[in-house]
Amino acid sequence: MSQPPIADLSALAGQTELFDSHAPRPGGTRSREAGSPARSRNDSSPGKTRVKKQSFDGLKAPSAVGKNFILDTNVLLHDPECIQRFADNHVCIPIEVLCELDRFKNEQSERGANARTVHRQLAELFSSHPEQATLGIPTSGGGTVRLVNCNPDDRRAQRSVEHFREILTSIDTPDHRLLLCTRVIGDVNPAPAVLVTKDLNLQLKAHALGVPCDDYLNDKVETDSAASRRTPVLEIEASELQRFASSGDLDLSARHLPHLSPNDYVLLRAGEKRTMPARALGDNAFTRLRIPDCLRVQKGATIRPLNLGQQCFLDALLNPDISLVTCYGQAGTGKTLLAVASALHATMAGEYAGVTVSRPVVPLGDTLGFLPGSLDEKLHPWLKPIFDALEFLLTPPERADRARKPRKAANVNPLAVGGPPQKPYQPFLDSGLIEVEALCYIRGRSIPNRFFILDEAQQLTPLEAKTIVTRMARGSKLVMVGDPEQIDNPYVDRRSNGLVFTRERLRGQPCSAHVTLERGERSPLAEAGAQLM
Repeated sequence: MSQPPIADLSALAGQTELFDSHAPRPGGTRSREAGSPARSRNDSSPGKTRVKKQSFDGLKAPSAVGKNFILDTNVLLHDPECIQRFADNHVCIPIEVLCELDRFKNEQSERGANARTVHRQLAELFSSHPEQATLGIPTSGGGTVRLVNCNPDDRRAQRSVEHFREILTSIDTPDHRLLLCTRVIGDVNPAPAVLVTKDLNLQLKAHALGVPCDDYLNDKVETDSAASRRTPVLEIEASELQRFASSGDLDLSARHLPHLSPNDYVLLRAGEKRTMPARALGDNAFTRLRIPDCLRVQKGATIRPLNLGQQCFLDALLNPDISLVTCYGQAGTGKTLLAVASALHATMAGEYAGVTVSRPVVPLGDTLGFLPGSLDEKLHPWLKPIFDALEFLLTPPERADRARKPRKAANVNPLAVGGPPQKPYQPFLDSGLIEVEALCYIRGRSIPNRFFILDEAQQLTPLEAKTIVTRMARGSKLVMVGDPEQIDNPYVDRRSNGLVFTRERLRGQPCSAHVTLERGERSPLAEAGAQLM
């Protein structure tokens, strides 16, 4: 059966039907409009059928069992599968939400793709039984989903409209109509009606007006899981630590230890001054970190781990059996620098075909508008931290020392002899060894044998993070780094961003590892600013 056009979905809400009052209502039940008087047997004459006009607006729930959840547009754009995540409750899609979705469906972006996905799902649900659009279609969880048309002129809405007009300047905005719709559904039904939105300002308005409101919580992790935690310390005997140092492996299955997932990092300690980091293998077995003394690409700068967190991070980055590494860390902890150094080191050793770098395009403050040039030139400002790390790693120390010395007045202006010197990483870009990837074009790709670095991953939504993780083909390694405390995306927070979501959902998998960097190494000023400002 062909589906109706996407733009016609909004016409399903508020439709009017003509039917015989003696015949069963759509859905197999025989009833009359709530509040209308019963029909007398003497009202009809022989040979005539009385036709009654009846309108369905979706305000009344299919049953009194289960709550009524009214979804805001941003919830559907955030998670297009959310309709099926409300168990045996009733999901309501107001007509205002359909109109807002229609504004985004033509965008060539993740938001546009999500809007089109929602439209297809709703069309699939309602196209086979359009007469049930405002009565409720069953969902897989045992609940229903229905379209709602809340008319402010309806007599059932008059009390709420008068109350809102005393407080709000207008009730004609989409946000205020959602608040009104939630209030009226709550008045019409015995079960509670709750507005679900990720708009913080709308949540505050709902609280001020006494309208039940909540955030979409399905993709949020537990609060303690999102918090940065220090590396666990395990107290062991001195003989056990000595045996671990010599053999590289340790089995503590006979002892009672806190729960550790595979590839969790711990610090084994015997006494006050004898410590050694280790990686958990599962079942209370541990192995020693396998990291080189230093990393150096060609004749560039030498990189050494400076603290416990960086040692653990480097072990995860260089382990070919770990294909996903997530890392939390504030500014200056070395997340990006170590990830780039490890990527170049492993690629030069022949473990990967190349390095791919990317980051979400989420600005801090006002943007610069349209950026001319090729794809690489457009993304260069966004990937500046990656290119800074590449330049630092690939610049020989003696050349860096010369660059720091002041030039003499007699020196020739480099612009007069062909322009500034070429960046040390430019040959890698030209050869394809280092690839710049735009996340908006990653859907549908399969990325094999690449070391993929995703910087500022805390700006992603969970769906975007899932899209990137599922692009990784055999032989590839994905490294997601970021600071969950620094989020500029208005639709995610420290408990629902793509970095934290990926970490928690894939925790315990043999192919994933996580490290939290707590100590800044950029400079004393940067560390003081990160801690105190």
